[in-house]
Amino acid sequence: MRIYIQPSRERGIALMMVLIVVTVLTILAGKFAYNMKVETKLARNASFEADYEWAGRSGIERAKWILALSATGPGGQVDSLGAKWAGGSGDTNGALADVQLKGFELGDNVTIDLEIEDHDRKFNINVADEVLLKEALTKVVGVEEGTLAETIAQSILDWIDPDDKPRMSGAETSYDQNLTPPNFCKDGPMDDISELLMIQGVTPAIYQGSGGGHMPTVHQMNRGARQSRFEEVTYAVGLKDLFTTTSSRMVNMNTAPAEVLRIFPGIDENIAQAIITARNGPDQIQGTQDDGIPNLNVVPGMPPGAAAQFSRFLSVRSLVFEVKVDVTAGGMKRRYIGLLRRNSPRDIQILNMYWE
Repeated sequence: MRIYIQPSRERGIALMMVLIVVTVLTILAGKFAYNMKVETKLARNASFEADYEWAGRSGIERAKWILALSATGPGGQVDSLGAKWAGGSGDTNGALADVQLKGFELGDNVTIDLEIEDHDRKFNINVADEVLLKEALTKVVGVEEGTLAETIAQSILDWIDPDDKPRMSGAETSYDQNLTPPNFCKDGPMDDISELLMIQGVTPAIYQGSGGGHMPTVHQMNRGARQSRFEEVTYAVGLKDLFTTTSSRMVNMNTAPAEVLRIFPGIDENIAQAIITARNGPDQIQGTQDDGIPNLNVVPGMPPGAAAQFSRFLSVRSLVFEVKVDVTAGGMKRRYIGLLRRNSPRDIQILNMYWE
């Protein structure tokens, strides 16, 4: 019998081929397992689709019920951060005393968490004038007084007003067409506050504050800001923290943060803090039953005549609310968002609903 010994080179090639085949099979098996996992997850989510849909709608209806009762109970003429809808304690003897916004069970393995925030804690930018916009930019955001603040304020007004006549420092379509990429001036009310990113002079930092990070959006390319690219100014807050497009024409002084209160001419840091101190009640704890003030006359240290002066900007009611409904079904979560307008306790209108 003759025994042939395979040369070492041929044995090495055979071993490499075996390793390559094993590697390819391992990759294919892993990819197959991943695809099966994705398909299984999709099938599982599909089985809960109806649960998500009806749980989200149920959460919106529950929010409407809470808002209706909040407006009819004791203190219902004042909306404050102590109300049940705002996450406060509410009236401990009222109908909502035992109502919880979190962990409400709808059925087997289906729970919802509610978060309600009023849009009237910010000012509606569609009704702002040049004076108020400049106050917000220079006094609160921190834009230097002068050309940039004036350019932004007038460009916002050119964007909103119905005509195509540019203000002295503003921007209409004739300016916007020279941008890269070109766009048209809207000449109408803003539908979303992110439209500010298309306004001449508004940088991402001015829009959302320097601590908010930069948004990856095409609107960033439409820049007309006159500032150095090597040394960017930092801004404590952004325009989106002060303005909205969906609130009423007035700001609720009982829910607005100090930064929003300060955008109004005549309200400085001291007056804004005095309002917040007064609305927190005797215990000075936000979110408790004694929160809320009925008018500015009860604020200690309020200058004479100031209440009448600020009454055209400030109220004690909130009309528009955003409701976030976090649905948990079968261990999976989904968020449902609704925009509500409370015209009266018995008339709460759903303006918009969508999945996030």
